[in-house]
Amino acid sequence: MTGEARAGSRTPLRWRRSPVLAVGVAGAALVAAAGLVFSRPDVVAVALPLALASVWALLRRPAGGRIGLVLRASSQDASRPHEVSGAVGVEADAEWTQLAVDQGGRRAALADVASGDRVVRTRAVLRHSGPVELLAVTGRGVAQDGAWVSDMTPLLALEWCAPPRTRPLGRLPIAPRLTGMHGAHEGSRPGSGGDFHDIHPFVPGDQLRRIDWRATARAARRPGELLVRRMRSLSDSSVVIVVDAADDLGAVVASWGSDDPDRTGPTSLDLAREAAVSIADAAIGTGDRVAYHSLSYEGPSLRSGGGPRHLARLRDVVAATGIAGEAPQYRRSPVVPAGSIIFVLSTFFDGVAAELAMRWRAAGHAVVAVDTLPPMDTARLSHDQRIAMRTLLAERADVLSELRRTAVEVVSWSSPDLDAEMSLAASRQRRMRAVRR
Repeated sequence: MTGEARAGSRTPLRWRRSPVLAVGVAGAALVAAAGLVFSRPDVVAVALPLALASVWALLRRPAGGRIGLVLRASSQDASRPHEVSGAVGVEADAEWTQLAVDQGGRRAALADVASGDRVVRTRAVLRHSGPVELLAVTGRGVAQDGAWVSDMTPLLALEWCAPPRTRPLGRLPIAPRLTGMHGAHEGSRPGSGGDFHDIHPFVPGDQLRRIDWRATARAARRPGELLVRRMRSLSDSSVVIVVDAADDLGAVVASWGSDDPDRTGPTSLDLAREAAVSIADAAIGTGDRVAYHSLSYEGPSLRSGGGPRHLARLRDVVAATGIAGEAPQYRRSPVVPAGSIIFVLSTFFDGVAAELAMRWRAAGHAVVAVDTLPPMDTARLSHDQRIAMRTLLAERADVLSELRRTAVEVVSWSSPDLDAEMSLAASRQRRMRAVRR
């Protein structure tokens, strides 16, 4: 996957004196005083150029102008989508420009850029998927050898949505009610493309090539009666992917509650975004229609659709899914088509996502709860923290047990036997569909 982003601004230069003038005047006065005290005319002569230069810089206030900053970022290597190259374009009416460059919310570098149209190159290797502040820059102009500086420009930030990785999946559970005529799942209605359904008398609308002459010769009850061989239709499944973005918990338990992405390891939202794209890729690959929803009120959503273009749009929407903002304890319940298969992606710590999953199951949908909690690293935990962690895990185990009791399939995304768990869930769903028939 390749991508490109751009942001820019132009700010008027408002000049003010810098401490360099005060240092120059004070230095000249001290050197001249030392020359007078020690009766050294040569020392006084050294102070004279410094004093004249300071006075000359004080009287020559720079003219107004503008400083323009342009941020660009691109990922051109499809095999390495998490390596992003950035560029800071600088155009300023000043002798040179001082830049403060932040990457990932941290100060990365300070740079001095000469006058003219210049470009500063950056490179970032992203450890997490999802939205991130890739590049943030502030700058100021410098004139008269540092005697005058401009006010700092407003912070110019460039947001980047890192695409999640994709994990190949085999067999997926399907919806209890199949719709459409262009999928890859065998339905219960007569159609074409599937296995044998029945032998039926010929009626207007049946195709002549469907006439079974052997069955007609053997089982026709009256002269002129024709029997046709009907097949089962191939239908598509309505898939809904729901992501609970209330928590973003890393593999390192000691980092929970902190904002340090370098210490967390893979997070639950990293796995949720990976699971969402992988499930959508597998479902759309079999001709199903996929919808996507984030449970946060301001989270992105995408209507049901199919095909490569819809998959590309869904990848962009999933990459733009970040952690929920204020009041994460409240979730919205998206509207889903009747008889859908719903994949609920969550850590299931607070029970809100589990409650929605059980409501959907009671409404007749097939529901698969995908546990996105990464394998936990419990090192560097104190005794009290370990007790708190065990309490949270015990409450979470009760939530998962309640889901299983309500016929919700529970699958752990970090499990090494993920394909086996998905296949087992698909087999159970197929048996439930056969019982309903």
